[in-house]
Amino acid sequence: MDEKRSALVLGATGYVGGRLVPRLLDAGYEVRCLARSPGKLQGLDWAEAVDIRRGDLLDQPSLDEAFRGVDAVYYLVHSMGKTSSSGEAFESADRRAATNVAAAAELAGVRRIVYLGGLGELDDDSSAHLRSRAEVGRILLASSVPVTVLRAAVVIGSGSASFEMLRHLVEKLPVMVTPRWVDTRVQPIAIRDVLRYLVGVLADDGGEDHVFDIGGPDVLTYLDMMQAYARVARLPRRLVVKVPLLTPSLSSHWVNLVTPVPFGLARPLVQSLTQEVVVRPGGEDIRAVVPGPALPVEQALELALARIRDRDVETSWRDADIAGRSPAEPYPGDPEWTGGTLLTDVREAHADAAPRFAFAAVSRLGGSRGWPAHMWAWRLRGRIDRLVGGVGLRRGRRDPDRLRPGDAVDFWRVEDVRADELLRLRAEMRLPGRAWLEFRIDGTEAGTRLCQRALFAPKGLLGRLYWWGLQPFHGPIFGKMVAALARDAEELARRGDDRPAVTSSGAPTGPPAGLVELGGEPGPGPQPTRGAG
Repeated sequence: MDEKRSALVLGATGYVGGRLVPRLLDAGYEVRCLARSPGKLQGLDWAEAVDIRRGDLLDQPSLDEAFRGVDAVYYLVHSMGKTSSSGEAFESADRRAATNVAAAAELAGVRRIVYLGGLGELDDDSSAHLRSRAEVGRILLASSVPVTVLRAAVVIGSGSASFEMLRHLVEKLPVMVTPRWVDTRVQPIAIRDVLRYLVGVLADDGGEDHVFDIGGPDVLTYLDMMQAYARVARLPRRLVVKVPLLTPSLSSHWVNLVTPVPFGLARPLVQSLTQEVVVRPGGEDIRAVVPGPALPVEQALELALARIRDRDVETSWRDADIAGRSPAEPYPGDPEWTGGTLLTDVREAHADAAPRFAFAAVSRLGGSRGWPAHMWAWRLRGRIDRLVGGVGLRRGRRDPDRLRPGDAVDFWRVEDVRADELLRLRAEMRLPGRAWLEFRIDGTEAGTRLCQRALFAPKGLLGRLYWWGLQPFHGPIFGKMVAALARDAEELARRGDDRPAVTSSGAPTGPPAGLVELGGEPGPGPQPTRGAG
């Protein structure tokens, strides 16, 4: 790798990192990505153009190897739950990760670290997540490596958790009873400006540290932003009644019930909105390094809505891995299901259609189309999951027709997808164990054999009781589902519709019928080659 033109992205599987990588490639950088689950990157159209390494920010040796030979490092990682995937308190995990990154950067002679942190002044009322993000910045700045910190508040873009929370609240609630924090001032920023700044700051070859507060031109209350969304979406002005009784915790539960954002993610978002987050006067001006105006809030909202309408959501908060797998637990990809007990429910059906049509049928499960048998049962399970703090069904999916590894499908995660052969979903609902739903497609002389398997690795006695308690429902639900999918495959064959086109790695080979590939929309100031909204 050319040292002067190379960048390592930590967090490439996340919302911002997944959009930053292709823009760095467009700008001429050699890009390396470090990920705990490299398979999540294999389905992306830029995966073949980058150097993907397996590693963990809490594992120093993997960092030392990944940092070798790179010029710049992007730090786009932050724990959003109470604990990390290893069970460690998130503050401690963030602290260790930042310390490890600083040490690895010093050892490798990295020329600059770019960190995306949170906007807002720290005081006794600051949320634990905002304090932790600020601490990560301080640890990086204390290293001998030059650091650029970009501090952002609400990021507006299709698929961002903040935008999805705003969108669903406004669209679903024409009359809202809201807490007092809706009067808190915020300075939102469009995702395309965040990406423009992230790429642009690498042009700084000096050895100084920088801390830039970044925001759009509009400073407004969260209530003003909700009314702005209503205008952009051509909805009537929302009637808002403010009450003093709704605490951030109660508000987070309400957001969890009304929007697709689960409680664990809603809580830090809501907590951040209880504090004013605006650009500090007199601080370093990002425009001195990356010239050009930022987008106004209504234009940013319009771009985000256009991306959703055109089904061109590049990355989403749904891409975050909510339920990581422990290496000690059984996994459907392991030989002979090693590592523990695996309970199964197997159903088969025959379709008078080619395998590609059966694959198209299973690729369209979930989201706005729902599930093909006993939808009331799926909705009930989703509501129960939401009540216990899970993701529920409202998370939906990124694209209604195409799937790639790592995509969310309601309360499932795509773990493996092979065109015309296999789709495996891993459950991310709250369960006393681990669960998968797998579809295998085998071509026959007479059509296609569709094999559907529900797999469950129970955790203790409670896990087994859970499975046995649901067994009476498996026949009506799973039996009818595989039969319905076979009928759907035959209907798709009759229409000649096999839109979900993916390669063996899961990468889409082209847009669905009726769609066109979109470039960037025109906007003020320098724009990245790729559009972002």
